[in-house]
Amino acid sequence: MRLYPAIDIKDGKCVRLKKGLFNEVTVYSDKPYEIAESFEADGAKFIHTVDLDGARGGHSVNSETIKKIVDSVSVPVQLGGGIRTLEDIETVLNLGIYRAIIGTKAVENPDFIRQAIENFGAEHPELVKEAVKEFKERIAVGIDAKNGMVAVEGWEKVSDKTAISLALAMKDIGVKTIVYTDISKDGMLSGPNIEQTKLLSDKTGIDIIASGGMSCMDDLRNVYKAGIHGAIMGKSLYEKKIILKDAV
Repeated sequence: MRLYPAIDIKDGKCVRLKKGLFNEVTVYSDKPYEIAESFEADGAKFIHTVDLDGARGGHSVNSETIKKIVDSVSVPVQLGGGIRTLEDIETVLNLGIYRAIIGTKAVENPDFIRQAIENFGAEHPELVKEAVKEFKERIAVGIDAKNGMVAVEGWEKVSDKTAISLALAMKDIGVKTIVYTDISKDGMLSGPNIEQTKLLSDKTGIDIIASGGMSCMDDLRNVYKAGIHGAIMGKSLYEKKIILKDAV
């Protein structure tokens, strides 16, 4: 199982939201790159980042902060939030981001994901650090759900698609990795939705990264036992409920 410590960025700062609510913000650092450095020092092999302003605004907002994070570590960094065009993907990959996570656009226009994989799915050696040669795919899809239904636009709207139907459609297109977030769990330290995440993993057979609600080492053990590819940890690290070095 791969562990993904998370840095959520708002106004250039490292923050956490509760249940994705933009008025429920806790600021943990105004130097997110220092958080990234500490994650790598503690053994992280991959870092997960989210441009929260980008997710809400529909375009990348925190490019300068993201570039600083990428430049401060040697491990690969994936990014979600506000990536809605092929130009957006090219921009974030040129920042040094290893894998772009596309959410809202996957719901609105699945063909866009097909195009993205065709254009950027293969290795681009000039963009890839030595430490990430083992990773092949550059495009992942983020599926964020409320009660099994997919939410979009920074979680502020709920669509009429189920998480499973979208995941299967993405698999057919060629997506290899899905970040699955149960919004009701996110930032709540109440434990992840193992049942739904395992269902997604079993039904699709592709790499599913569990996100939302990790609160303790037992949660990570349960994700591991369920055969799920990876787990994202955010608030649990900042509140010292999980010690990254121990988890690794």
